Amino acid sequence: MFRRVGGSPPEPSPALRATLPAPAAAAGGSSSATAATDAGAPNIVIILIDDVGYGQFGTFGGQTPTPGLDRLAAEGLRYTRFHTTALCSPTRAALLTGRNHHSAATGVITEAATGYDGYTGMIPRSAGTVAEVLRQYGYATSWFGKNHNTPD
Repeated sequence: MFRRVGGSPPEPSPALRATLPAPAAAAGGSSSATAATDAGAPNIVIILIDDVGYGQFGTFGGQTPTPGLDRLAAEGLRYTRFHTTALCSPTRAALLTGRNHHSAATGVITEAATGYDGYTGMIPRSAGTVAEVLRQYGYATSWFGKNHNTPD
């Protein structure tokens, strides 16, 4: 249970007006619908490491050996246009949802959350996470390590 100190509660998110992904639409629009992944579907791992830059890892010229990442990079897999927000909670929210951190209601670290739009620290259902999208396509998802994306 969350306890709000001062201010007014956040307004509910407006109704989402979007086309549902195929698995959810086929199941009558239920957000709890799942579909089986195809045999041979790839495993997906997202790694977010705080306080590092291009100079840290071998793939981008750093001194830390990363043979697995180096092999992927040599085959052309290099993501270099990720925008950080300079704060951990908002950056995580942006990565997890693929949206601007304010659209994911995490304009600041969650300890500074408020009742104002874009700053509640509670990712709205309308900003579904990559885990939710993958779940709807039959993947099992989990999160390990530091979270820092829930308000105090």
